[in-house]
Amino acid sequence: MKTLLVLSVLLCASFAAPAEDKEKAPEAAAEALKEQIVAVPAPVLDEAAAPESHFISCPNGWSRHGSHCYLFIHHPMSWYSAEEHCNGLGGHLASATNPAEYSFLQQMTQTAGQSIAWLGGFNLQGRWMWIDSEGFYYTNWYSPSSSSSYPCVYLRSSNGWGNTQCSSGNRFICSKSPFSC
Repeated sequence: MKTLLVLSVLLCASFAAPAEDKEKAPEAAAEALKEQIVAVPAPVLDEAAAPESHFISCPNGWSRHGSHCYLFIHHPMSWYSAEEHCNGLGGHLASATNPAEYSFLQQMTQTAGQSIAWLGGFNLQGRWMWIDSEGFYYTNWYSPSSSSSYPCVYLRSSNGWGNTQCSSGNRFICSKSPFSC
């Protein structure tokens, strides 16, 4: 477990290296990694069977798409309760920032046998936003309702998304990063 933690820290440090040191960063990280592996007892795992992608994988039950992990939750909740539930899992309600991501989320909803699911979109003072702070530049409205009366966004598995009252009980999709430093 300590080896995994050390590897994660080194990986994060290599991404944080200043621009002029970027060419040297992988070599330095590899050397530091060798030193750390020698200094820390090896876990009882066959390291040859653990590819590098293991460090950026999603938790069991979550699906990876792009740079995020997703989980469909089958228990209906209000938008606020759904967001709290996702926070408890280390994420947020999912955002759909491009057509490919939205298509993936639609497919996930259809596979779950559902036609709608909460997304992390909401309206605050006349402005649409994503709860995870992603930019709300891509839109795919099917038939938007009044944003002041219906401020929460839900996905439609057939086409586009809609908005409704946040107190409605819907199933939902959580999203989180595969790993965090």
